[in-house]
Amino acid sequence: MRLIHPALLLLIFILLASSCDKDKQPSIPYVYVNEVVYPNTMDYISITSYKYINAGYRGIIVYRLAENEFKVYERCCPYDPENTNARVSVESNNLTAVDTCCNSHFSLLDGSPYQGPSPYSLMTYNYSYDGDKLYIFN
Repeated sequence: MRLIHPALLLLIFILLASSCDKDKQPSIPYVYVNEVVYPNTMDYISITSYKYINAGYRGIIVYRLAENEFKVYERCCPYDPENTNARVSVESNNLTAVDTCCNSHFSLLDGSPYQGPSPYSLMTYNYSYDGDKLYIFN
């Protein structure tokens, strides 16, 4: 039985490891998030509506899908997180968001890109909702 030479094995490992990085999503810097929103009071967010929160890396979008279901996204565009001007904003239809710097468009239903150069979805934050308070955290 013939064994693979150690140098060849190392070369194969390096090629495989480097090929995995080219599809890796750019990293949005970590910022600790622990916010509370009251969507049924002064902070009222109706169904298929949104609110911007001053938290996260470049801000947060809180989108209300249903009475007890929300989507919480980072406003930093995942295509080029180092671009300080890149910030996702909700479009007038209240169903999509766009970053006007790179012209990437995202669905607010699931954060996925559907137009523009970004192959990456919007970064999401965790949340829990008790019927009164919406807790946003990472």
